[in-house]
Amino acid sequence: MEKAEKAERAVNEGEHQVSDEADRVWSGSWVAERLGVELVGDDRLTGLLGLALRRNPKRAHLLVSNVLGKHVPQSPSVVYGHGVELGRRVRELLGAEEAGRAVVLGYAETATGLGHCVADGLGLAPYLHSTRRPVAGVATAGGFEEAHSHATSHLLLPEDPALLGGDGPLVLVDDEFSTGNTVLNTVRDLHARYPRRRYVVVALVDMRSAADAGRLEAFAREIGARVDLVAAASGTVRLPEGVLEKGQELVARYESESASESAAADSSGPVARFPAPLEGIADTPLSGARGTARTAPTTPHPDDGRIDLHWPAGLPDGGRHGFTPAHRELLEEALPAMARRLADALPHNARRVHILGFEELMYAPLRLAHELERSAGVEVRYSTTTRSPVLAVDDPGYAIRTRLAFPAHDDPADGPGERYTYNVAGAGFDAVVVVVDSAGDTPALHAPDGLLARLAAHTPRVLLAVIPSYAPERPSMLPEPLRGPAFSSYAPEEVGWLLQDLSDVTLEAPTEEREEAIQSGGAHYAESLPVEYQPSEQYQELFHAALEDSAARIAQAVGVVTETVLAERSPRPVLVSLARAGTPVGILMRRWAQHRHGLDLPHYAVSIVRGRGIDANALRWLARHHDPRDVVFVDGWTGKGAITRELAQALKEFEKSDGISGFDPEIAVLADPGSCVRTYGTREDFLIPSACLNSTVSGLISRTVLRADLVGPDDFHGAKFYRELAGTDVSVAFVDAVCARFPEVADAACAQAKELLATDRSPTWEGWAAVERISEEYAIHDVNLVKPGVGETTRVMLRRVPWKVLARAGAGSDLDHVRLLAEQRGVPVEEVDGLPYTCVGLIHPKYTRGATGADGKAVSV
Repeated sequence: MEKAEKAERAVNEGEHQVSDEADRVWSGSWVAERLGVELVGDDRLTGLLGLALRRNPKRAHLLVSNVLGKHVPQSPSVVYGHGVELGRRVRELLGAEEAGRAVVLGYAETATGLGHCVADGLGLAPYLHSTRRPVAGVATAGGFEEAHSHATSHLLLPEDPALLGGDGPLVLVDDEFSTGNTVLNTVRDLHARYPRRRYVVVALVDMRSAADAGRLEAFAREIGARVDLVAAASGTVRLPEGVLEKGQELVARYESESASESAAADSSGPVARFPAPLEGIADTPLSGARGTARTAPTTPHPDDGRIDLHWPAGLPDGGRHGFTPAHRELLEEALPAMARRLADALPHNARRVHILGFEELMYAPLRLAHELERSAGVEVRYSTTTRSPVLAVDDPGYAIRTRLAFPAHDDPADGPGERYTYNVAGAGFDAVVVVVDSAGDTPALHAPDGLLARLAAHTPRVLLAVIPSYAPERPSMLPEPLRGPAFSSYAPEEVGWLLQDLSDVTLEAPTEEREEAIQSGGAHYAESLPVEYQPSEQYQELFHAALEDSAARIAQAVGVVTETVLAERSPRPVLVSLARAGTPVGILMRRWAQHRHGLDLPHYAVSIVRGRGIDANALRWLARHHDPRDVVFVDGWTGKGAITRELAQALKEFEKSDGISGFDPEIAVLADPGSCVRTYGTREDFLIPSACLNSTVSGLISRTVLRADLVGPDDFHGAKFYRELAGTDVSVAFVDAVCARFPEVADAACAQAKELLATDRSPTWEGWAAVERISEEYAIHDVNLVKPGVGETTRVMLRRVPWKVLARAGAGSDLDHVRLLAEQRGVPVEEVDGLPYTCVGLIHPKYTRGATGADGKAVSV
């Protein structure tokens, strides 16, 4: 009860106050006179609004609110009071019972704070605002477009999916209600998902034209719901014919004059400062502004004056993912102490202070400013930075007097760009407190051309308060890794499979059907499985002979790559194999670390799919259980390097979407014939016997599967455990045979690793170049159909529809199994001089069912 009473007192203290700007020159007269724009409405309209010119091809003018706290610095009591008053009016309209069931939705970025204030005035309503910042793992509850905006896409990302699912009134809050398009787009989208009986539209000003006035009522009848409108003032904007073109010409002329004056100032000293500079720092003082315009310091203050607010744990920074009444109580309780920390950090002689919020982060800075104003005995003004590009003109009759431009500093999803703060330069502030969320506290914020440096040129002191960006806890629905013998024939300690078991699902399709579907674009190769190749007795004999011949060679390569990893990457790495070819290699590396160093390394297998990336849920699991910096991705060999590139791109996207950094994209491989990586056991292209077989040398696990009807957004990728093939399984026999050679190769492997660590191992990507050349020479024109190296050629013979095999002249026993497979499938083998690989497998480039004979063998084109 005490917390609720405290929150109510805060609302009462936010009662509407009359702005002391009321007796100033109307800040819309400059635009009205030059463009013939006319603002018509009730008596309060010109006190609430000024006019400026947009740098936007969709609209010439901008209605600039004097009480919103976006473009015009204003008393936080005035800003908060207007929002609270609107919320109370909504409560009166709905009545206590309906108000108690309402949900408030605000619009990004301009109305995020206003909507929150409306929710405060309404009472116990939860609050959500739209956002232009996507967050991985949070389901989208809706989206819509704001057609006239410079940045149009809005997302609704509530942490609780049920937030919008009730049938109580939905209160939609925007700063202005102009055409009604944005609201109609929102209601249309949400009503289809979460139908309800009542909507209330709230705006500071209702500026609809006569033609637009009836659209809302007609739309309400169409969807069968009641729609009410609450606004602080109403009126219309009368635009003369050709105003868009005329406005664009006016903006272009003033920007051109500004650029000329800036150049003149650089060459011949100061010039008259009208209009204000429009690019970079606009440092013209505000004529007639309250306070004293001060001379800018010659250099920015080097200290950002970071303030630790002690923001409460678990308290969202705003309504991006929902803000509940419980959150509101927590904020009210913490505000006095946070305001005291702000006050203590201010210069002792500060009398005029500005609190500057950050784009969508409007409410938290406003409440801090409001509490500081109430308790600290200093004059406080509040506004926020913005994406909106507006012309600045230093004239009392123009709403945007000065402008500071700076680069975006929160790595926005739509890419880098310029951001702005208006009417702060030259306003005579003794200190500016910048309040950002942690997503915006980046090197760009602190750069020489960043926001802090721009502000430091116009105020004696710049302070920085960082609020933790609230990231909803993703439900940890991911299971523990699958392990043998329940899943795979490996011992449980050898590998944990970050996969889901699809053993009971029929996924296999004939090779010819799969190839036709893949090449026609009708299917992705990871959506089905090839029928497992069952080796003949002759082929099995070849495998065992190859293993006997190459076990020591493989063991030495295992030792080299493992020693390199331990020396360069991490003393206790977490081995993560790329399933499935990487899995036997990861087990061998784990066993080497045990044999040589007594280390018991964790080892997992994850799925990576060409064109789809690595399993992001597997990465999330790994990040929760291990330091990503210790993770070393492992694969069997490189071909042309497609998976190497796939992993690098996927990890980059994952870091951007989830904010989890530290995963190193460098793959450790047994063999790197394509020269694609720095960490390898050898760069020779020789037969690794595990490439000869499929599941029966990989723990009886299939290729991984990624299909939408089987793998949901919170699932690991899938795979099958072929228990029925246990009679022909050689998975453990393979790793045992290689490990048996560790003692005899240990010294040589360690010496070779030491030599490699001292050499330049930078990838040359010569394999990729060779593949591109072969693709053109053989008129294939698709590098994905060219599979270089012994391992990749074997895969072509076992899983795809082969066209031909290119073999390096003089290649010996390393190709015995390939020649046998080629003979069985009727595939020609051509010897080629100067081939950088031992062999290259070519997938049939123009495959249809007719490209194979009745016996299923490939035919030449």
